[in-house]
Amino acid sequence: MLITGAEVLSLLACGLTGLGALESALHRRNLSKVPVRIHVSGTRGKSSVTRLIATGLSMSGQPATGKTTGTLARMIMPDQSEFPVYRPLGANIIEQKRIIATTAKMGVPKIVIECMALQPIFHWISERHLVRATHGVITNIRPDHLDVMGPTERDVALAIASMVPVKGTLYTAEVRNLDVLKMACDDRKTKLVAVGPEDVAAVTDEEMSGFKYSEHKENVALVLRILADFGISREDAIRALWHTNPDPGALTDYKLDYFGRKIIFVNAFAANDPESTARVWNTMLQRYPNVDKVIALFNMRADRPSRTMQLSKESTFWRDADKVILIGTGAYLFASLATRDGVDPGLFSSAENDNIGDIFEMILENCKDSGSTIVIGMGNIGGPGLGLVRYFRNRSTQEVF
Repeated sequence: MLITGAEVLSLLACGLTGLGALESALHRRNLSKVPVRIHVSGTRGKSSVTRLIATGLSMSGQPATGKTTGTLARMIMPDQSEFPVYRPLGANIIEQKRIIATTAKMGVPKIVIECMALQPIFHWISERHLVRATHGVITNIRPDHLDVMGPTERDVALAIASMVPVKGTLYTAEVRNLDVLKMACDDRKTKLVAVGPEDVAAVTDEEMSGFKYSEHKENVALVLRILADFGISREDAIRALWHTNPDPGALTDYKLDYFGRKIIFVNAFAANDPESTARVWNTMLQRYPNVDKVIALFNMRADRPSRTMQLSKESTFWRDADKVILIGTGAYLFASLATRDGVDPGLFSSAENDNIGDIFEMILENCKDSGSTIVIGMGNIGGPGLGLVRYFRNRSTQEVF
């Protein structure tokens, strides 16, 4: 008997639906075995906040796993050991199911998982079909990934708000787009807990002094509020947070004395929207006001043209640098846009196709006539960015916090 093409498609659909129903049932069972699920999103600080929450819970006697998607995807165990996330076919939001299944099999009742979605529809799918969070966290909302979530900051807010959980609790340190998050929480009958500037100001320098890396007070204030709702005192929470291992993309600076050339290298690659990048730039220049030379180093990606345009045309802070070194596949576009905007081409040195050793030599060449130089790496951690961080870290004489 012959069947039509429509009937074939119908049969295939029935088979896929049955398989999907079985997988869904197994996933729901795993979710039930992990009753506390904390889903972390936002523009900046997602990986750091995920690590902070997971560490704060585990080190306070409430075992939790964590999973970051940032520079290098990692699953974090309650004892603070870490394992790479295996991705045979590249990054895919479906991998969240494996992390939850592993947590359920281990018998760990809490998980803190970083949202890996960019497209708005995937934010919603990640929350409603994969994580189904009891607690949501949105660190902040900045004008980044505008080619996917834009074109405006408010569009980014609407996109990220699609991961707000249903009938749960949402924590955020966002201020400018709080009305968007409130609208989403009201729609989904979720409690909104907003951490404001007064909470950030309450985080003391003494509390920050115990971190092994440069953490942001906004992140710490947000996590302290979350841990307080889990019954952890502020004193115990701070001491627990000091055990947090930094993400490879976390803001860190290194000192290097290379045959008399004194260099401070700043890993600020993770702060890649204009607002965050300018903020880190100013912070580092305030921290090291007596250096003789300032070098801006941008690692740009050809597949992130909107970010390149933002940093080259819409940002001006880097134009006061003594030199700008451009690396990565998007180096030419950055220089082209900036020079069209009136920047002197002589400001730039390009290492678009060079390896890490050649980039290091280029940095040394630009440091030879100064007593001390600060090099601030920005743009993207991918490609040569991470390799350059490792290069300086392995050769540093002193790590600066």
